[in-house]
Amino acid sequence: MDRSKLYRRFRTLLIANRGEIACRVIRTARAMGLRTVAVYSEADRDAMHVALADEAVLLGPARARDSYLDVERLIEAARKTGAEAVHPGYGFLSENAEFAQACLDAGLVFVGPTAEMMTAMGSKSGSKALMEKAGVPLVPGYHGEAQDDATLAKAADKIGFPILVKASAGGGGRGMRIVRSAAELAPAIVSAKREAKAAFGDDRMLIEKYVDNPRHIEVQIIGDSHGNLLSLFERECTLQRRHQKVIEEAPSPTLNAAQRETVCAAARKAAGAVSYVGAGTIEFVSDGKDVFFIEMNTRLQVEHPVTELITGIDLVEWQLRVAFGEALPMRQDEIKLNGHAIEARVYAENPTRNFMPSVGRISTWRLPAETGGLRIDAGYREGDSVSPYYDAMLAKMIAWAPTRDVAIDRLNRGLEDSDVRGIVTNIPFLSALITHPKVRANAIDTGFIERELAVLTQAPSAPGELELCAAVAAIVNDERQVALGEAASPWQIFGWQPVGRRQRNFAFRVGHGSEQKITLNYGSGPSTLVIGERELAFTVAPKDGGFDLTLDGVKSSVAVVIDGHELYLRTRNGRFDLHWVDPFGGESEEHVGEDKIAAPLPGTVVAVLAEEGAELEKGAPILTLEVMKMEQTLRAPYAGVLKSIKCKVGDIVQEGIELAVVEASGE
Repeated sequence: MDRSKLYRRFRTLLIANRGEIACRVIRTARAMGLRTVAVYSEADRDAMHVALADEAVLLGPARARDSYLDVERLIEAARKTGAEAVHPGYGFLSENAEFAQACLDAGLVFVGPTAEMMTAMGSKSGSKALMEKAGVPLVPGYHGEAQDDATLAKAADKIGFPILVKASAGGGGRGMRIVRSAAELAPAIVSAKREAKAAFGDDRMLIEKYVDNPRHIEVQIIGDSHGNLLSLFERECTLQRRHQKVIEEAPSPTLNAAQRETVCAAARKAAGAVSYVGAGTIEFVSDGKDVFFIEMNTRLQVEHPVTELITGIDLVEWQLRVAFGEALPMRQDEIKLNGHAIEARVYAENPTRNFMPSVGRISTWRLPAETGGLRIDAGYREGDSVSPYYDAMLAKMIAWAPTRDVAIDRLNRGLEDSDVRGIVTNIPFLSALITHPKVRANAIDTGFIERELAVLTQAPSAPGELELCAAVAAIVNDERQVALGEAASPWQIFGWQPVGRRQRNFAFRVGHGSEQKITLNYGSGPSTLVIGERELAFTVAPKDGGFDLTLDGVKSSVAVVIDGHELYLRTRNGRFDLHWVDPFGGESEEHVGEDKIAAPLPGTVVAVLAEEGAELEKGAPILTLEVMKMEQTLRAPYAGVLKSIKCKVGDIVQEGIELAVVEASGE
């Protein structure tokens, strides 16, 4: 084929994606002088990537299959706006060979590999056959075309348990299950196929030997249309949950220089098997001694910034230059490794509720400035809404430093200095994870998070003297700002009174715990706070995002977000969420009992796993919802009888809707 049809200079780029990656591509494209076109669904009308682009086209309804996965609508959007090229980002159609071919057929440059390369390497089973032929080491497994239950069961038995059942197409941990016995195999295949079909439109499975306590190592590669193929060192992606990466770093602290060259050479050999063009990643699993090829991602990875920070290379810029038909600007020996980088994925999810996705409006968005070796790639802003229809990643925080220890410290400081409210995020969890002594010592494997989950999600410490005083100061400071803004009488402003002293009582509660009381004395003379028998002099100096609190002569910086009666504080002791028990505020709260089997978020019922009238043990699965492209199984809160199921497969249910009723044993 004439390569000028595949790779040529263009001026207008359509980004066939959303969120953080769309914003990331737009920034580099605009810096290169390109005109950018965004696409969006009805749920993303006011999204950040829409605002950043020069032009934006509505694709359709919120569901991805009716918008971001609709090939015809994407091609039409390019035609309408005069776009000459398409960047697929990651996820959605980024590894879909039919989409790559449709772009070519429409006369568009696809910023990525050809459909043929994508087909060869995008299929986990097909790529393994290629790697075997090329001499790249593989994990023992079954990668055949036959997909009937008997064939898969026979293959699993031959390989030996434990095994890994995983989708042949796609990635991101979707359509993947660990199976430790023959009895678990059939339901795992059914569930994995259903999830893979929903996520990728392809339910073909492969089976591999599951490597216990493995490490996940991957190598960034990029090739051009002139036959040049480079590796840009490796990344360690071992810290995962449900096969989804959480923390990534480069280079791998596990490999020495000789091992690094060996795995990078294997990655170049793997990509060279299809004369690969574009950016891609070769993924390996290690048992501590050997490294085995597991798959290739024929696209840019979420974690590409850590590679950019240790090499000084803008991978999106190189992707676009390769798409222009240019040769790569460096040789392999010119790519130098500099320092260490580590990345944390910030998600809208609740780690204390099994990482349930969180939806709603972002009322507060405070992330630190990108200085001192800190980089933030975000797809959201204050005021944006997080919908239940897409992946819950809000941003990535990446830190670079000359050494790994300093990079971890910088990343942790960045996380500690972040406040995102209105939705629940995993920021405290990420901070606890990267500061765990075993993470610092690199004594980890892919099962580390699950084993340490109780420690990583433990409740924060109870607020102490500093936090209770800060809570009072936060309320009074907020009231003072409101009063000043309304040009109030000086008698309404805290701290001013011509004669005498006044007293004001406060009470705070953490969760459903007992109230903690504190008294404010103010008026003529210094203001004081009384906790128990102690009386403390204090002053407050407001600043952006909080205030400086001087308590008995010691000044402390306090960050605060106030949302009604909820106070979110950051002090030197950590993060604290307090409820202000206001006697005049109307303390009416509704609490949904943990025994209620209700939809935690809007979703689709994809499986009913128990029958009405069935005797259930505590924790028995009842039904499965698809929420934010991930399956969530709702289970019996206690032993009892399943009295009724109030939904059926295919139902779209809203948050809080009761889906089933279990009558406890003995009632």
